[in-house]
Amino acid sequence: MTNKQELKDRLIQEVQNNEDELIELCSQLIKIPSENPPGDSTEITTFIDQYLKNVGAETSWYESTDKMYNLVSTIGEDKGGKHLIYCGHSDVVPTGDHSKWDFSPTSGEIEDGWLLGRGASDMKAGLGGIIYTFGLLKKLNIDLPGKLSLAVVPDEETGGEFGVPWLLENEIIDGDGCLIPEPSSRYNPTIGQKGSYWFKLKVYGEPGHGSLSPLAGNNAITNMIDAINEIRKLWNLHIEVPDEVKPLIEKSKRYMREVEKDREPFQRVLDHVTVNIGKIQGGTKSNIIPESCEIEVDCRLPFGITQDDVTAFLHEKLDALEIDYEISRFGFRSNANYTSADDPVCKSIVDNITHVAEHEAYGVMQWASSDARHFRNHNIPVLQYGPAYLPSIHGYNEKVKVEDIVRCCKVYIAAVVDYLYEK
Repeated sequence: MTNKQELKDRLIQEVQNNEDELIELCSQLIKIPSENPPGDSTEITTFIDQYLKNVGAETSWYESTDKMYNLVSTIGEDKGGKHLIYCGHSDVVPTGDHSKWDFSPTSGEIEDGWLLGRGASDMKAGLGGIIYTFGLLKKLNIDLPGKLSLAVVPDEETGGEFGVPWLLENEIIDGDGCLIPEPSSRYNPTIGQKGSYWFKLKVYGEPGHGSLSPLAGNNAITNMIDAINEIRKLWNLHIEVPDEVKPLIEKSKRYMREVEKDREPFQRVLDHVTVNIGKIQGGTKSNIIPESCEIEVDCRLPFGITQDDVTAFLHEKLDALEIDYEISRFGFRSNANYTSADDPVCKSIVDNITHVAEHEAYGVMQWASSDARHFRNHNIPVLQYGPAYLPSIHGYNEKVKVEDIVRCCKVYIAAVVDYLYEK
């Protein structure tokens, strides 16, 4: 019988003793461009594949669409034990205007205790952590009483379908629990997330000479203004949060008050539908009455309202305006979802954050969306925990503290022991 605590302490010390190797791996990942779009993951997948082969792991490539590669590797044996998945995405958002960066977006350098570059926080440091954890367990030949799978996916940042959902729908990966090293705070993994409802609305009018407006034609832009005013009323809906998730909502509000204190004014996003009119386009010239106008809208849905509820609301309000319109969906689509804090995969991470960091830890809600929703749709409990400097995510000068990378990796490797050795 393996003494779990002794094994955990040994593995944590191995991470500590070899932290330079961990940080070098994360640095190398940042130095490889993997922006999505365009979404070509060839170079970074090749690098990770070689790293895993160097420690003796077998790998499988799956090309879900042109130049988007999923990489899967598994260690351990099927001895009737559990199967844990560690899953991370290799793609990053575009770097934007390089003149606004203080360093190269593909720097990968260490400066004053910070690892620099696009993906440092979202999520190449976290990805490096789970790859290193997987490789170290393989290299040390740890006899696991179950299986650990590593899945590296290429298509998360656009909400695409060629990463996690593709692997799950094609039954390439399956398991009893999953960790995604998405950026989080130091002591608060995300165990739930709001739903997503992205849509395009196109309103049609009738063109005419601008000098006759508003008596002539039918102005699509002014009709769109009326439509936008109705869409924004989603925020004002009173939503009954189900009793089962109220404790999670309250803990998350506490987190916004006490941890990310700059988020305190935004606590209401946890139980309201947020509405962002993100893009608008319409008309031809100032002297032509516009015959069409289109907007793109990002709504995030709390517990207590579904995508179908939002669709019904939109049609009711827009039909009442008696305008000619079309709605089409795109991007992220999901209802609010969560994993119980009492699930073994959540407990294994949260308990080991407390153990490694010697600090209270608890799970919270995420007000955005991620690949976690796909695992939950396939009845696989999942949570997210990764190193991050949250203000830098998706912005210029992205970075992450080296100490956070090391701490998270210690949690990852200790959690494998707790999860797989727990009957």
